[in-house]
Amino acid sequence: MAGEYDASEFVDTDFVAHKSTSGYAAPGSAAPTRQDVDRKVVEAQQKLAELKSAQEELERQRGELEDLRRRQAEFQTGRQEMIQNLTRGLGLLEEAEFNLRRDAEQMAKTSYDFKSALAKVQAIREEVWTKDNFGVELTRALTAIENARMEWNGARLKLPVLQGENRPADAADNAPAAAASLADLSLGQLCKIGFALTWPLLAVSVTALGILLVILLKRH
Repeated sequence: MAGEYDASEFVDTDFVAHKSTSGYAAPGSAAPTRQDVDRKVVEAQQKLAELKSAQEELERQRGELEDLRRRQAEFQTGRQEMIQNLTRGLGLLEEAEFNLRRDAEQMAKTSYDFKSALAKVQAIREEVWTKDNFGVELTRALTAIENARMEWNGARLKLPVLQGENRPADAADNAPAAAASLADLSLGQLCKIGFALTWPLLAVSVTALGILLVILLKRH
């Protein structure tokens, strides 16, 4: 005899579970309630908020990466720039230092030679020369002076600081310019300049002559 009918034997439990979790009602099932719709709306809003939060986090990370990339580019560019500038600067400073040391050594040597030549020139005492040694002493003195002159001229060629020592810089620089300016003027302009320079003296002379005439007329 067959057993009693059991409805659970013909139910696919996996299919039923899938339908219950999917949120869709099987054909012929009841329509979603207001609570189900509200729940779905809340779930969708939560997912949107999570996606928005994830998007904001990605935007923040992207900003940090872009700032990091910019700083890395600045580092590489600045490093290369400063390596070039400092290398060039060191070369220039070393060259300048070498030139200064060379000039200082040359100045020291020239100073020593000047002192030696000055001492020899100052040591000449022509008042003690006698008739017997006059020729010899004069030759020695001229030799000392000539050697000193050679030291001086040679040092002026080597050391720019000694060049133009006795030349008035302003007068030497302005004289050619003034001469060139006057050479470009016409005869009439030169006459006007001459009159402008001499008329005060002429006015003073005429005034003095007038005063002198008045005094003479008063005496008579």
